[in-house]
Amino acid sequence: MPRPSAALALTLLLTLAASTLGAAAHDGHGDDPAGDMASAAKTFLASLDEAQRASAAFPLDADHREGWHFVPDRFIKPDGKRGGLSIKAMTPQQRLLAHALLASAMSNEGYRQATTIMTLEAILHQLENGNPIRDPELYYVSIFGTPEAGGTWSWRFEGHHLSINIAVVEGKQFSVTPSFFGTNPGVVKAGPMEGLEILAAEQDSARGLVKSLDAGQRKQAVIAEEAPADIITGQKRRADKAAFLPARGIPYAKLNGDQQRILRTLVATYAAKYRPAILKEIGGRKPIDGKLELHFAWAGGVEPGEGHYYRIQGEQFLFEYDNTQNDANHVHAVWRDFDGDFGRDLLGEHLKEAHR
Repeated sequence: MPRPSAALALTLLLTLAASTLGAAAHDGHGDDPAGDMASAAKTFLASLDEAQRASAAFPLDADHREGWHFVPDRFIKPDGKRGGLSIKAMTPQQRLLAHALLASAMSNEGYRQATTIMTLEAILHQLENGNPIRDPELYYVSIFGTPEAGGTWSWRFEGHHLSINIAVVEGKQFSVTPSFFGTNPGVVKAGPMEGLEILAAEQDSARGLVKSLDAGQRKQAVIAEEAPADIITGQKRRADKAAFLPARGIPYAKLNGDQQRILRTLVATYAAKYRPAILKEIGGRKPIDGKLELHFAWAGGVEPGEGHYYRIQGEQFLFEYDNTQNDANHVHAVWRDFDGDFGRDLLGEHLKEAHR
């Protein structure tokens, strides 16, 4: 494995290169995420040799498409292997093209967060005395189906604490869930990157909201004195809506105007990791914030260093956040779609039309 400093330098180089590509693609002129993603995926696939393509390319109906994981490779059951082609197994050119694919779906902020999460592996490598499972190059690309600007296909960029799952249907409809971002350490405590906190907004806004509640509101919002050990949905392929019904927590209508704005801003923080045109299409079919349907639930302590969990539940979407591990300095945050993870609802409609 390369020394952490070398791996970190490589990741920063990739970030600069792909940020340039992303800025050009997202400047608001002729915004076409389906075309940009298809172009990036085709260019990436064209750069691969036969053996690499066998690792990276899958049929659209492959079981691997819904087999997502946010843990390090070693902990994936049953064999400790993650599907896809790893950054480690790519040439420098291919690594840049893989990052161009990642950037093609993300907002500038989402891409910054994703790549910075990858650099935390170098910090963990140092903190854990050279633990080989901590490696910024153990992130993988998988492409499902044939990428075409007007086509139906899917792709994933994934490794420890990052899982980006994109589905495109007929070049005009999108799914971006499960969307998982995690950080360990949540806040870097020492070293050259001391103070780095990638997912600060997801924590600070929610903590500010729960602290703003009066006694009656808090009685509704706080569902447990102790936070669960992790997000409830875990790495399940489906976020079972029935497990979250009846909805718990304080409903949107019971919040005052300032609190409602905080809650909507918090939802937007999860969604805004992706390109505005993608979010506009998704929100046009099913509102992402849901407003009156939203419930905010909190468990655990409300002060820094105390383990805590929260979720925001709407009619269609679920947002979960947990920070309990490593003395409440280890964050797991996910956006799920009860009916449409992996584009399940869109692909179902697509197949019905195709066979009609």
